[in-house]
Amino acid sequence: MALSKRSRSVGSVRMLIQRNRKHHRKEQLLSKAVPVLLFTAASLSILTTIGIVWTLATETTVFFQHISIIHFVTGKEWLPFFRTNAQYGMLPLVCGTFLVTAIAMMVAIPIGLGCAVYLSEYASDRLRRIIKPLLEILAGIPTIVYGFFALTFVTPMLQTIIPKLQFFNALSPGIVIGIMLIPTIASLSEDAIHAVPSSFREGSLGLGATRFETTVRVVLPSALSGILASIVLAVSRAMGETMIVVIAGGATPVLSINPMQSIQTLTAYIVQVSLGDAPHGTIAYYSMYAVGSVLFIFTFFMNMAARHIARRFKGGYS
Repeated sequence: MALSKRSRSVGSVRMLIQRNRKHHRKEQLLSKAVPVLLFTAASLSILTTIGIVWTLATETTVFFQHISIIHFVTGKEWLPFFRTNAQYGMLPLVCGTFLVTAIAMMVAIPIGLGCAVYLSEYASDRLRRIIKPLLEILAGIPTIVYGFFALTFVTPMLQTIIPKLQFFNALSPGIVIGIMLIPTIASLSEDAIHAVPSSFREGSLGLGATRFETTVRVVLPSALSGILASIVLAVSRAMGETMIVVIAGGATPVLSINPMQSIQTLTAYIVQVSLGDAPHGTIAYYSMYAVGSVLFIFTFFMNMAARHIARRFKGGYS
């Protein structure tokens, strides 16, 4: 009996050792496989970026073999589909893009910043839990829905106020893009305001300042870098917005700052060519990549500026 018990205990110990060895082998395999998978995922994102840059660079080079870079940058007429005397001056597209972006920022910045200040400094926790999800709904609406909203609701409403407003114009999509960007500015700005230490507020209130004075003169200046980062990111998104300006902005590249007339942005022209208006291999077709390169450069520098400002913001109170 004693021998059988001893043999059973030895067998159980051996089984336990084998299980531990198998478990240890699995852990070793996982410890080796996880870094490889993470490195592969990071490499794919980098390779995708390199592929995008390479595609834009090679196709844009073909375009500039036929069109002068100086004419492309300084030209004031964009008429790529003319069979004779076609013009490839990108200033009308850039002007339309900046016009829509400026209108959007005039809507998004005051409303978004006001929402951020209210949610952070004045709203109760219960009200904040109600309002913030409602703001996030705006960010989840597809942009094509915003486009038809601008075309079928905002434009007719504006025409009752401004009779000279054209059916396709820059004002309507600019306003709707601004509405779409309110959650971006509100959310990021609220995070920046929350990061301001409570001691700043308490010190200001202790010196006799009102709550409004504390918010305007202490809290907002302290969170300025984070607020600026949210605005720069919103500007970058407004410049890259496509469907709203395609549907409600029109397709008329004009060098004008009149928001009541039809315009065309960089992204709208890319969509126009992508739909087949320019045959493959023509100069007009390759102009799509040149315009895409310009948009890529604009958004790249905007994102870099936002990251630089956000980095300063994150390190401000550490």
